[in-house]
Amino acid sequence: MAAIEAFSKSLLQEVHKWGCLKQTGVSLRYMMEFGSQPTDKNLLISAQFLQKELAIRIARRAIELESLPYGLSKKPAILKVRDWYVDSFRDIRSCPEVKDMKDEREFTDVIKAIKVRHNNVVPTMALGVQQLKKELKTKIDSEDLVEIHEFLDRFYLSRIGVRMLIGQHVELHNPNPPPHVVGYIHTKMSPVSVARNASEDARSICMREYGSAPEINIYGDPDFTFPYVPAHLHLMVFELVKNSLRAVQERYMDSDKVSPPIRIIVADGLEDVTIKISDEGGGIPRSGLPKIFTYLYSTARNPLDEHADLGVADSVTTMAGYGYGLPISRLYARYFGGDLQIISMEGYGTDAYLHLSRLGDSQEPLP
Repeated sequence: MAAIEAFSKSLLQEVHKWGCLKQTGVSLRYMMEFGSQPTDKNLLISAQFLQKELAIRIARRAIELESLPYGLSKKPAILKVRDWYVDSFRDIRSCPEVKDMKDEREFTDVIKAIKVRHNNVVPTMALGVQQLKKELKTKIDSEDLVEIHEFLDRFYLSRIGVRMLIGQHVELHNPNPPPHVVGYIHTKMSPVSVARNASEDARSICMREYGSAPEINIYGDPDFTFPYVPAHLHLMVFELVKNSLRAVQERYMDSDKVSPPIRIIVADGLEDVTIKISDEGGGIPRSGLPKIFTYLYSTARNPLDEHADLGVADSVTTMAGYGYGLPISRLYARYFGGDLQIISMEGYGTDAYLHLSRLGDSQEPLP
């Protein structure tokens, strides 16, 4: 892996120049209204906005990757990610300024390719953090890792935004979108049906891994809909249900009792849609609760460990995953103004409350 020298000095100066510019946030509602008429004029406006905005956001992350604490920036996996970001910055800046639809098509192909290049950023970063963790074993306190944790929160949140903006733009080129679909957004998404699909996916993985799986009961009005990004909701519910299934399965594995079902309740309030996922998997001790949202505590193996070529798919679907499910799910919730809270009763079970903002007015958070 060629180190930093591979990039010209002028390119790196350019990265630093763009990384100082101000980012511009977009709301769910704006994406939805703007994207509902994908005229050539709107596609041009969108591409011109992205040509500047993506350069700024990607440059900021590239700069941040250079100065991480504890020598994390020097780890081979992190250098690899940094190179992806600098490459992507260069690709965007090398594009002719978008003036007509020919430029727009060329630019769209470039950002499509960037999205694919970055598919494995999360597991690759996880690998870098793991490489660091092995070295540090005893040297530092988990308190000191707060800095790395906060960086990863910012970094992954920004990545969600970049992927959303690229995906949204690319999808607007779809000549015949399904009804009620604007890019990644579904204007009449049924949270009950997305929760059902996600929990069936999680349950089939549990079946595959353990040979059996607890029942899952879903309560809520299946006809209730609101605008949201189904892929984001699917990912969050999938992670939460997977955790619950694992807890219940492990707790009842050697018992002759029937394992209790997992309950999913969908409530629609005026401001929030809340999805509660309740299990009787024994809960988490209170002292362990702060740790569940950190990136550094997973005991699970990183799926990239055994595939040194890093050529694995984005979503790694084993029951254990690599410990990023909760913190990343919380970022997806926060991206559109929601949140994720975990309440636990040690000795009984855990309730996860997933709050999704109904209004769609909140601006993207811009780390």
